[in-house]
Amino acid sequence: MWKFALIALLASLACKLVFGKWPWQFAQGKSTRAQALFKARKLLGVRENATRQEVLHAHKQLIAMVHPDKGGTSEQVHEANAARDLLINELPYPSHDKP
Repeated sequence: MWKFALIALLASLACKLVFGKWPWQFAQGKSTRAQALFKARKLLGVRENATRQEVLHAHKQLIAMVHPDKGGTSEQVHEANAARDLLINELPYPSHDKP
């Protein structure tokens, strides 16, 4: 029994050293915020480190496709706007202190 405990301990330590997480941390899912950000990026089709201009451009393209005048629905427009707002709010504020 103590051999099993020792092997489990060593395996846990190895996992922490290699992956930076304990084995039980892999069972935890992504946070709700991380899931919302992933969904917003997927909806707009932008990469994880997209700039403000890229997010706005992707939003503009998506709105052009899903606008009610183009056959879309107002719900799709609201989703696109929410995705844009979420991603824009996640960006760091520009620093105006630089000369």
